[in-house]
Amino acid sequence: MNQTYAVAAVTAVVLATVLIGALGLRVSRTTSDFYVASRTVRPALNAAAISGEYLSAASFLGIAGLVLVQGPAMLWYPVGYTAGYLVLLVLVAAPLRRSGAYTLSDFAEARLESPQARRLASLFVVGIGWLYLLPQLQGAGLTLEILTGAPDWVGGLLVALVVTGTVAAGGMRSITFVQAFQYWLKLTALLVPALFLLAAWYGDGAPRARFDAPAVLRGHTVVTVADTVRIGLDEPLTLTVTGSVDSVPYAHRTLTLAPGTHHVLAGTSLAFAPGTPLPERAVSGTDPLGWSQPLAGGRDGHQLYATYGLILATFLGTMGLPHVAVRFYTSPHGRAARRTTLVVLGLVGAFYLLPPLYGALGRIYAPELALTGSADAAVLVLPDRILGGLLGDLLGALLAGGAFAAFLSTASGLTMSVAGVLTQDVLPSRGVRHFRLATLLATAVPLAVGVAASKVPVADAVGLAFAVSASSFCPLLVLGIWWRRLTPPGAMAGLLLGGGSALAAVMATRAGLAPEGWPHTLMAWPAVWSVPLGFLTMVLVSLATPRRIPPGTPALLARLHLPEEITGRAGEAAGLLPAQDPRAPAPGGPPEVRR
Repeated sequence: MNQTYAVAAVTAVVLATVLIGALGLRVSRTTSDFYVASRTVRPALNAAAISGEYLSAASFLGIAGLVLVQGPAMLWYPVGYTAGYLVLLVLVAAPLRRSGAYTLSDFAEARLESPQARRLASLFVVGIGWLYLLPQLQGAGLTLEILTGAPDWVGGLLVALVVTGTVAAGGMRSITFVQAFQYWLKLTALLVPALFLLAAWYGDGAPRARFDAPAVLRGHTVVTVADTVRIGLDEPLTLTVTGSVDSVPYAHRTLTLAPGTHHVLAGTSLAFAPGTPLPERAVSGTDPLGWSQPLAGGRDGHQLYATYGLILATFLGTMGLPHVAVRFYTSPHGRAARRTTLVVLGLVGAFYLLPPLYGALGRIYAPELALTGSADAAVLVLPDRILGGLLGDLLGALLAGGAFAAFLSTASGLTMSVAGVLTQDVLPSRGVRHFRLATLLATAVPLAVGVAASKVPVADAVGLAFAVSASSFCPLLVLGIWWRRLTPPGAMAGLLLGGGSALAAVMATRAGLAPEGWPHTLMAWPAVWSVPLGFLTMVLVSLATPRRIPPGTPALLARLHLPEEITGRAGEAAGLLPAQDPRAPAPGGPPEVRR
């Protein structure tokens, strides 16, 4: 890939982000503008902005990488990501907007009338936000490393600086315009190259991508293994080795490996002849990819369970993502929130038709990425592999710009939501100035962790955030909106047991502490048991504490389920509900002041 074109594309995306953010800053006049865009964002603009921040590094790079490595079983990722908005539309979107809250922490306090529940919800908002931010920054580092050869921390630092500046300067009003622009840029960046790549593939007469047999290298290929790995062979394999295989050093020596499992030391180069079947990477709990077992075609017999865990996490986790929930507070009313969600379903569904195409083409033209652990780079390298020349360079640059837009848009939404919670519940003041300080903390922590932590597939890392969200905020939102008997002890117990157990399982699996077999599978895909645990705990503890039902529950549920024009007039007349000025600040938020 031509570095000049790629760097120019990334620079253009960064400059466009800054300029559009500056436009939002010019129209941002009040604190309400800053935090919730004065709750005046119309469905079309809001849907594009939501889609822009939702389609993250996992969508742009990660899904293609997983399809390349693991095959069509990974199509459950885009299905779950899209279907999650259907659940959000039916159960949560309109009531959440009518709650008048600004963050999930505000909703927890308003529904449960408990400062303790608010603080616990804030911990989960920050934890999920940081868990989601980490792969965005790592993906940016991978992209810039491929484009320029820069150290992998440079891309993450660049994204953190741009996002912090945009969010701190203009708040929600600015990032709304930025994210809407970035959605259309990402869609264009995937669609245009895909048309050229498919045309070239069809004209090339290349074989179809097969996932029931090892990929075959089309030309002479040299693979340098970044991490020590195990490869499994069903037949003898002849290759040239420079490095260490099975603890034996070789210096550009041709040898034949017998069937079985072989250890390849980090830094070893393997040269394959044309037509050689690519050996499969044999993953385990100690392998960097071992916590992400294939959902199909594996050897441990637990793939069906893992598939259900993935579906449940992505299907139910969407509603609890803090950067998604905060968007619905910017809608003018509940009807607009529903319309927004309906448009989002169409925009997200259209986008997710494209990444699997790149994964299938990567199986043909760049299969060695599955062995090196760099499968997330498939989208970026395919134009050069298939087309080459000036056209390949230009399309590769377009994809690089789209990838960076994915990192920037999602990181902006996450930073906004995490910084909002830090401002309200951690810092001593709730003003705009302290919010700007919170944005630094919101990006600094995952940036530091990303530098120290080993790289993981971005789609899988995001999937872990979905599992924690589905196990904590999904039960809280569904029961808080639709069950009047929910109590503060029940909600907090459910958050701790459901969300806490999912988070602990995620961290233990990521650290390589999960034993092989069923323990590893249960901890790597916790949503199957952690989501029911969260619901069941909230219900049982609430039934055991009936006297702790908040006294304001009937009035709040009326607000959640009745149109605003009814609850506004009736509630004000009865003295139960405060008037809802569309330009008023969120409950618990900063006072309305001119900036």
